[in-house]
Amino acid sequence: TMEFVMDGLSVDFPYPTIYPEQYAYMLEIKRSLDAKGHALLEMPTGTGKTVSMLSLITSYQRANPHVGKLVYCTRTVPEMEKVLQELQNLELFRDSLRGPNRTHKLLAVGLSSRRNLCIHPTVAQESERESVDTKCRSLTASWVRKRAAGGDANVETCALFVGLAA
Repeated sequence: TMEFVMDGLSVDFPYPTIYPEQYAYMLEIKRSLDAKGHALLEMPTGTGKTVSMLSLITSYQRANPHVGKLVYCTRTVPEMEKVLQELQNLELFRDSLRGPNRTHKLLAVGLSSRRNLCIHPTVAQESERESVDTKCRSLTASWVRKRAAGGDANVETCALFVGLAA
């Protein structure tokens, strides 16, 4: 594990070595953030893009609190899980450097589809995404909740959703 300074920024990196490609990738991300611009970067699979980006951007956020939030999108649930695991490793490394009561701890939230997250007994039985979405909408749509609130006893709603919205 290492901590180093890149172009004036203290960067936490949770692994003992950093590849030259990772350093170059991080430097380009930093330059883009400094310029308040955009970046399109490419690296081959397995070269440490995820940890490089998370290490640099979260270190940058810590040094520049005005920067705002990081929204990291993935295509698949396994990719999302990998990002969350890398972020957890990074946070554990930071705890080892600065102690578990340090400031600027990160909060990460993994959001997924209804098919992966819904715990409503009827909806959870559905296996196809479209079926899950349709059933969920039939229980949570604003017009459905409005009919139920108006006293229509024949309208089924999702108590989990209604409780969450309250």
